[in-house]
Amino acid sequence: MRIFRRLLENVYFFFSAIFNAGIKLKYVVILCALIGGVVFTSTRYILIKNVGGQDDYDEAMRYIEIKDLIDENYIDTADRKAMGTAAASAMVNSLGDGWSYYMSADEYRTYQLSSVGEYSDIGMSIIKDTYSGGFQVLSVDLGTPAADSGLSVGMVITAVDQQNVTGMSEDEARTLIRSKMNGKFYLEIGGGQYSIQVDCTGYSTSPVRYRMEKTEAGYVQIKSFDAGSGQDAINAFEDLLAQGAVAMVVDLRGNSGGLTSELATFLDYLLPKGRLFSEISKDGEEIVTESDGVCVQLPMCVLIDTGTFREAEICAAALQEYGWASLLGEPTTGNTRTQETILLEDGSAIRLSTGSYLTPKGIDISEKGGVVPDMIVPSTDDSAVGTTEGTTGGEDGTASTSNDTQLMQALNFLSRNQSYIGTN
Repeated sequence: MRIFRRLLENVYFFFSAIFNAGIKLKYVVILCALIGGVVFTSTRYILIKNVGGQDDYDEAMRYIEIKDLIDENYIDTADRKAMGTAAASAMVNSLGDGWSYYMSADEYRTYQLSSVGEYSDIGMSIIKDTYSGGFQVLSVDLGTPAADSGLSVGMVITAVDQQNVTGMSEDEARTLIRSKMNGKFYLEIGGGQYSIQVDCTGYSTSPVRYRMEKTEAGYVQIKSFDAGSGQDAINAFEDLLAQGAVAMVVDLRGNSGGLTSELATFLDYLLPKGRLFSEISKDGEEIVTESDGVCVQLPMCVLIDTGTFREAEICAAALQEYGWASLLGEPTTGNTRTQETILLEDGSAIRLSTGSYLTPKGIDISEKGGVVPDMIVPSTDDSAVGTTEGTTGGEDGTASTSNDTQLMQALNFLSRNQSYIGTN
């Protein structure tokens, strides 16, 4: 009340001074109108600028208008929080991108708790530390490189091999740590207070499995493109070729992707000189990965399904576009975009696709809806996928059938087309 009274007093003294100076009332009115117009225009300009421009301002005003109309006219009581959540969710859903979505504050807290259980592959779980921007260690498994190095719950990681991680998302930090798993690396603790060496030598379990089939075709299963997988896949090819393999089956079913560096290593070994894939950002910046002139050319079949994601999809598409392999199985889902979780001021968040991979021909697989195999063959027994029994008969290689119909179809196809290379 005291502030309001002082304001009225100031207004009174202002007008008293004007009238004592002999200025006519009409000029006072004109002056007030001009001042009011300037204030209104300036305020509106600031509001429009703060929300991002005229279009964003109009959208915000439309939302407010709809909300007010509901408040004034809707027969029941409207839940304003529910309306806001639905509006935010609809904005992200309207993008038509199945990998982007909105999370309320409660949903984001649940998302954080679930992501806590996602290990960074060295045997520890981490979560973003809001104070430092680093990553707090929440749990450590015994008998893992994390435990052996001396990492313990509560420590905050701020750099990996001198690379600052305080500006990274949890996904980016986990990917960076995962890329170091084929050797030794250092984790900076507490903003540089000290460093801990993590030794993963001999710890990593290879995601690559391989064997020679009785049809004289080699079978190489790549479960992911995690650290070391690229060279492991090359080693598998070399060993099988030394054993006399005349064709190859590459099994990418259920491969959820991994590291682009590992994908590049494997594709560079297989394909001739040219573009392998590219990564493109929101602002159009494109990073192109190319192959040299050395390649491996023999009949090849690649198995894919709805569980083949991201880097694995790019691998299959590249081999298909070069005409280097025939694809067999089921269409992939088109998850070749990179996502980032962005926290909003009210504690809610959005999971947003911020980048994408392109095939050698510049195709965005996400926009296309996935990679379509040359031969569509449904899986009839998911439990039999990639099983040794039936294709090689365990250790002696005497059996000739398997419940893995897709694998058997690929082996039969290659045995009939041993001089065949690709379909395109």
